[in-house]
Amino acid sequence: MSLATSARLARRELRGGLRGFRIFLACLALGVAAIAGVGSVRSAIQTGLEDQGAVLLGGDALAEFTYRFATEDERAWMQETATAVSEVTDFRSMATVTRDGTTERGLTQVKSVDAAYPLLGEIMLEPPMPLAEALADHGAVMAPILADRLALQPGDTFRLGTRDFTLRATIAVEPDDAGDGFGLGPRTIVRTADLQGSGLLSEGSLFETEYRMLLPPGTDLDTARAGALERFEDKGLSWRDARNGAPGIARFVERLGSFLVLVGLSGLAVGGIGVSAAVRAYLARKTSVIATLRTLGATRSTIFQTYFIQIGVLSLVGIALGLVLGALVPILFAPLIAGALPVPTVFALYPGALGEAALYGVLTALLFTLWPLARAEEVRAATLFRDSLDSARLLPARRYVLATLVLVALLVGSATLFAGRPGLTLWIAGGIAGALLVLLGAAWAIRWMARLATPATRGRPAWRWALGAIGGPRESAGSVVLSLGLGLTVLAAIGQIDGNLQSAIQRDLPEVAPSYFFVDIQKDQMPGYLERLENDPAVSRIDSAPMLRGIITRINGQPATEVVGEHWVLRGDRGVTYSETPGARTTVTAGEWWPEGYSGPPQVGFAAEEAEEMGLKLGDTLTVNILGRDITATITSFREVDFSTAGIGFVMTMNPAALSAAPHTFISTVYAEEAAEAQILRDLAGKYPNITAIRVRDAIDRVSELLDGIGLAVRWGAAATLLTGFLVLIGAAAAGEGARTYEAAVLKTLGATRARILQSFALRSALLGGAAGAVALGAGIAGAWAVMTFVMETDFAVIWPSAIGIVTGGVLATLLAGLGFAWRPLAARPAGVLRARE
Repeated sequence: MSLATSARLARRELRGGLRGFRIFLACLALGVAAIAGVGSVRSAIQTGLEDQGAVLLGGDALAEFTYRFATEDERAWMQETATAVSEVTDFRSMATVTRDGTTERGLTQVKSVDAAYPLLGEIMLEPPMPLAEALADHGAVMAPILADRLALQPGDTFRLGTRDFTLRATIAVEPDDAGDGFGLGPRTIVRTADLQGSGLLSEGSLFETEYRMLLPPGTDLDTARAGALERFEDKGLSWRDARNGAPGIARFVERLGSFLVLVGLSGLAVGGIGVSAAVRAYLARKTSVIATLRTLGATRSTIFQTYFIQIGVLSLVGIALGLVLGALVPILFAPLIAGALPVPTVFALYPGALGEAALYGVLTALLFTLWPLARAEEVRAATLFRDSLDSARLLPARRYVLATLVLVALLVGSATLFAGRPGLTLWIAGGIAGALLVLLGAAWAIRWMARLATPATRGRPAWRWALGAIGGPRESAGSVVLSLGLGLTVLAAIGQIDGNLQSAIQRDLPEVAPSYFFVDIQKDQMPGYLERLENDPAVSRIDSAPMLRGIITRINGQPATEVVGEHWVLRGDRGVTYSETPGARTTVTAGEWWPEGYSGPPQVGFAAEEAEEMGLKLGDTLTVNILGRDITATITSFREVDFSTAGIGFVMTMNPAALSAAPHTFISTVYAEEAAEAQILRDLAGKYPNITAIRVRDAIDRVSELLDGIGLAVRWGAAATLLTGFLVLIGAAAAGEGARTYEAAVLKTLGATRARILQSFALRSALLGGAAGAVALGAGIAGAWAVMTFVMETDFAVIWPSAIGIVTGGVLATLLAGLGFAWRPLAARPAGVLRARE
C-alpha cells in the first residue's frame, strides 16, 4: 500500500475527533508555550537593550578611566571626535545627616555630573524640575529609598565627605541607571565641581570617570573604537558603545534566559511522558482496528505511516497552540512585565524564539511517540482475539532504537547550540536523563514491592486491593511516577539549591565575614584609624592593605583577550595591592615570594584558581595599566585566594617597589561584635569623613534580594513543569477510568461497599504519590548536592521544610487526580458494566 493510502486512512481516523488527545495536546502545548514565552521575554529585553543602548550608556560611546580624570590630550581627542561630551564620575560614599546631636549615615552610590548631563534621555524628578535647577548652588537629588532612610525632605541638608549639599528632589527616572550596573547603595547625583575639596575625588581614591560622547551621524563604531584603543589603551582607557549599553545586564539576561529555557525543556520532557502515555492508550483502543487492517492486507509500514501521520498532525496542532500562547501571553501582559523589570523592553513577535520552541516541540513529540508507534506495527491479525498491546516485545526494531538515539542527540545538540553554554546544557540534559532512569527503576521497584507486600495485607481488603492494583499489569504506576516524579525532582533540586544558597549567605557568611569594609583610607590616616580599632576589645580582627585598581592589557606581550578569551578577570579593572611578605593568612601554592627589600623588575603573585582557569604559568608576564601607566610584571608565585568569605582578596599582589610610589589609598576590613558596629562607624566617620564604610550585613541583604528575584523566576519555570506533570496525572487517571469502573463493578458484585472501594482508590493514589515524591526528593537532593559541592563549592545541608513539602505535594497531586476520576466508576451499575464486557 502507498503513502497516499496511509494518509487517507489517517484522515478517516482523525474524523473521530480529539477524544483521548486533549491531555496530549495540553502537555505539548504547555511545554512549548513555556519555552516560547521565556524566549519571547528574553528577546524583548535584548531588543530593548539594543534599541535603548545609547540611552542606557548615556551617549553613542563611552570612554572610562579608573582613579583619574582624562588628560588634556585625551580630552582634546574626545572633543575632536564627538559632537558633545559629558564627564561623569561614579563612586561610593557616606551621606550623613546631623539632627539634635545625632548623626545618621547611609551608603550611597554617588554620580557627579557636569552641565551637559544627560546627553540622551531625561532624568525625571519629584517634585518636577529641571536637573540644572536641582543641582544649582550645591544642590543634590537622590533615590527616594535613601531620602526616606535618612528622613530627608526637599530643602534639608546632608553631607558628602566634607561638603554640605541641599536635597532639592528625589529621582523618579534615571535614564542611564541600568547601564551603571549593580550598586551597593542608592543613587545620589551632584555636580562634580561641588565636590572639590571634599576629599572624595583625591588622588588614589576609588572612583571611575566616564566620558559619554555623541558621535557625528554615520560614524562607524568599530572604527571609532579601534582608534580610541590604538591611541589610549595603554593609558588605561576602557571603551563601550551603544551596541552594548548595559553589558552586565545583557549577560545576566542571556544566561538566566538560557537557564529558564533549559528548565522549560524539563517541562517538555514531562509533557513528552504524557504524550507517550496518550499515544499508547489510544493505540491500545485501536488494537482491533489495526488487526483488522492487517487481516485485509495492510503492511507494517502502512500501519506505522497511518498512525504516524495522525499523531504528527495532532502534534503540530499542539505545537501551534503552544506557540500562539507563548507569543501572545507576553504581549498581553507586556505592561505588567515591563513595569516589573528595571530595563527597557520591546514586546513583539520574535520568530527566533518561536522557532526554537517549535524545534524543541517537534523533536520531543517525535522522541516520545516513536516507540508506541513502532509497537503498533507489530500488531498481528491474531490480536483480534486479544484486547491490548501487552504481547508486544519491550524494545522496538533496531531502526527505531537508532532513530531514538539520533533524536536525543539532535535535541541535546539544539539545546546546546541555542543556550550557548555547553557545560550547563549537558549537566541539565544528563540530570533529566538520569532522573528519568531513576524514576523508571523506581516505578518498577514500586510495582515489585506492591506485589511482594500484597500477601501481608490479608484481612485488610482496601490495602490489599490498592497494592494489588499498583502491582498489577494494567496499573499506571510508570506514568504517575515518571510525570509527577520528574516535575517534583526539578522543584526539589531548585528548592534545595535556593535554600542552601540563602542559608550560606544569611547564616554562614555573616559568621566568617567582616562587619565593615572601609575604603578610601588615606595613608596618613592609617595610624589613627588603627589606633581606634586596636584598642577596642569588641574588635577581634583588622585586615588592611594598599588598594589600587588596574586593567590587565597584555599577557606575554599579546593582547590579553586574544590569549585567554573573555575571562572575568579581564572584564574591566581589578584590585591590585602590594606586600613585602606573604602574610600570616597567605598560602603560596607554587613559586616563591620576592625577598624583603626587593627593588628589581616588577614581580606579581597571582590567584591560583584564576591562573589555572586562564592557563597562566610561572614566568609569564602581565602588563597591567594602573592610573594610565603600564607596569609589566613577571608571575613568580601563585597563592590561594578565598573570595567566599567576603574578606579582602586580590587577584594580583605586586612587590612594593612596583606600586608604592603611585597615588593610592588603603582598604580595611573590621571584624567586631555586632553591638559595637554602630559606635565604630560613628567614631571613624566623624573623624575621617572621606572614608566610606560598607556594612557587610547590608551588602548581604542586597545580594539576598537579588537571589530572591532569580529564585522566583526559576521556581515559576519549575512550576510550569509541575503543572505539566499534573496534566499527565489527569491523563493517566482518565485513561484508567475504564479499568477502575470494571474493578468497582466486580468488587460491588462481591459485596464491597462504595466507601471501601473509594478508600482503596485513595490509598493507591496516596501510595503512588508518596512514592513519586520520595523518589523525586532523593533525586532532587542528589542533584542539588552535586551543584552545591562541585559548582558552587560550598557545604550542603538538606532543607527539610522544602523536602517535606515535596512529598506532601506528591501525595496531594495524585489524590486529586485519582479521586477526580473515581466518582463515575463508583456510580456505575455493576450489571451494565459486566454485561458490556461479555
